[in-house]
Amino acid sequence: MGDYYAERLAAEKLRRCYEIAPPRVRQYLRAELDFALEFIKPGNSVLDLGCGYGRTLPELAAKAGLVTAIDNAPASVVLARETARALANVTVLEMDAAALNLEDSRFDVVLCLQNGISAFHRDQRTLLREALKMCRPGGTALFSTYAEQFWEQRLEWFRLQADAGLLGEIDWQRTKNGFIACKDGFTATTVSPDEFRSLAAGLPVEITLTEVDGSSLFCILKK
Repeated sequence: MGDYYAERLAAEKLRRCYEIAPPRVRQYLRAELDFALEFIKPGNSVLDLGCGYGRTLPELAAKAGLVTAIDNAPASVVLARETARALANVTVLEMDAAALNLEDSRFDVVLCLQNGISAFHRDQRTLLREALKMCRPGGTALFSTYAEQFWEQRLEWFRLQADAGLLGEIDWQRTKNGFIACKDGFTATTVSPDEFRSLAAGLPVEITLTEVDGSSLFCILKK
């Protein structure tokens, strides 16, 4: 598939995906971000993996001391940097979440929201390991995915994106059981609670799984 988000769904096209989100999806996005913000204390150093066009940066900046945001899509990074211009405590870097070129043990909180653990199409255990490397002792890494019961609402959102020409036509024969496929090669899946537990097995962390708003599932890793 290549890197779909970097090559075909970046910057303004990605922003448009969020602009056409229906009300229940907007509620999900709000609840997901609000939950993540609870883990950030004043003065904290935060790493945001997969910042896209910078949708969440103003709110992260308002809560944290310093925010480092990364994305591997050059066009999205350009747009995120435009947002960050007005945010003195935010730095946006072009970087792969599976190969972080940053100082280890530097961050209090590492965020990978909006199903990035699946959307990045990287080895998921590597993503967890890289995030934990960035955490200070006692730091927290948060990974979110979609809750199983949010399937119909998620599918409707992706259908709207396909209808708007942001994604290819949905392949309805392959799309089922949490897996979305488009005829242009786009695919999207989720991570189950058992899969999160398996991914975190053997890592030096405390793991907590929490469902939020009936729409997202958070894996919280305490280093």
